[in-house]
Amino acid sequence: MDLSPEDSLRLNVLLTQGLQALRIDESRKIVYALTERGEARVELNPNCREQQYIRNVKALLSSHSLGSPGGYPVYLKRWTRMGQAKDDSLDQLLLLGEEEAVVAVVHAPGITNELARRAWWCMPTSDNARRMLEKEDVIKGDMGKVLAEFLIEHLPFEEDHLAMIDSVKAALQPGLVSDELRQSLWSKARTKGSYYVGFLQATPDDLPGDESAHGAYDELQSKLTKIIEHNKAAQQLLRVMSAAGQNYLATIELALKRPGNQDVIVALFMAIEDYFSMISFKFENHRDIEKIINEAHEYCDQCKADDQAVGELISIVPEFEQHTKAMVVLSGYCEELSFPVFGQTDAVGSVMRKKIKHLTDPIKQQINILKK
Repeated sequence: MDLSPEDSLRLNVLLTQGLQALRIDESRKIVYALTERGEARVELNPNCREQQYIRNVKALLSSHSLGSPGGYPVYLKRWTRMGQAKDDSLDQLLLLGEEEAVVAVVHAPGITNELARRAWWCMPTSDNARRMLEKEDVIKGDMGKVLAEFLIEHLPFEEDHLAMIDSVKAALQPGLVSDELRQSLWSKARTKGSYYVGFLQATPDDLPGDESAHGAYDELQSKLTKIIEHNKAAQQLLRVMSAAGQNYLATIELALKRPGNQDVIVALFMAIEDYFSMISFKFENHRDIEKIINEAHEYCDQCKADDQAVGELISIVPEFEQHTKAMVVLSGYCEELSFPVFGQTDAVGSVMRKKIKHLTDPIKQQINILKK
């Protein structure tokens, strides 16, 4: 762990300056530090092979921060990304100059707004921003808006569709971006269809579309007044028939026009499953759409006799029985439904869309019913 005399002196002085975070530019051989007084830097002067010298520097930092020169176990990447780092040592991990340690902090459930600020200084990447925006303290702190604006600014450079969806979902959490920025993002979704799925996941009841409520919405409200407080099926029907619900259905149709790859389809199915979860029941088969449709219809017919929530809803508004069945069918969409197709092909684009037509056409059919 021998360092050149000048580096040893400078680094040891740096370690007494109220450090908040460290990062190492290995190619330029510079240690950058975030301190209570601002930023500082130490240019390294290796006295051996550069790779070995960097390890020596990290050993010094680890000894100071963790009490051991062993450093962070960078090979435990899966463990790191599962958020297993102890909350009481997160600040120390940011003093190791190790990117994997920063990732551990970013994924930790106990990360605070202040630690997010330090981690962001160390490693400002889109994936880190998305992970930190999963934490409540970060969302509510001033870093929430910083991270959300970064994600939107860098969306044009994302090539992975799932990353696009996750970025939109993370950035659109309430209070993080302005209405103007949100509307701008919605406009760009016309050429980046994956954005629509992010909108569906983030704000299902507050989409920017201009659909009107179903023509029978007011009548439904009046008829369902007595059961709306306790009947989830009735709540879901009113939700779908509202202007917000009709916007949701229209956005699904937009997302289905040109889905880019399999990740987009899976994310869309999961968004639909979540939206209709209030009216879902335990399907016996999750991999066959025809069986799902049959089970949904049989369930609704059985409920009419058993006087469950769905049955109570249909008994009060029998003219909306088909609408109720359509909602139950849509609640059966999930990731598992795509397995029989995606487990046998890696097709994307138009080829993929043809292979899943038997799955996407029923979605459009149920939406048409819910719009009648």
